[in-house]
Amino acid sequence: MDLKDKMILSIIQEDSTLSVKEISERIGLTFTPTYERIKQLEKQGVIEKYVGLLNREKLGLNIVVYCNVRLKEQSKKVLETFEKNIMQHDEVQEIISLSGEYDYMLKIIAKDINSYNDFTVNVISNIPNIGQYHSSIVLHEVKKSTKFKIDLA
Repeated sequence: MDLKDKMILSIIQEDSTLSVKEISERIGLTFTPTYERIKQLEKQGVIEKYVGLLNREKLGLNIVVYCNVRLKEQSKKVLETFEKNIMQHDEVQEIISLSGEYDYMLKIIAKDINSYNDFTVNVISNIPNIGQYHSSIVLHEVKKSTKFKIDLA
């Protein structure tokens, strides 16, 4: 990956709605080589997909919770069963397997505290082998980014 590829990635992370023509002008290449580079980055899986980032609060989703989960048992089957069960729920945006005190960290988005409570009571507490869970409610998002730092050197 050369400097031009890195420039393309940096630009796309900032605004994926830009046309190939606009990207090519910014990086100093013509349309065709820029288009081919973008297609190659997609083919290689460096660019996984293009998405729209939505404002959750304008959609009435006012609560962000990080929920740490400890399972009673950590066998492969138990871990896979937990992952399969929890992945089915749209409220769960991220599932991260951890080392340390907890087995998983879940990022959960809910309409309000009552909706989150319903989710914990009706979903989390009913998944087999849940030993313990601990919720941390986000008060304020100080920094929120989807952009990776790309060294343009």
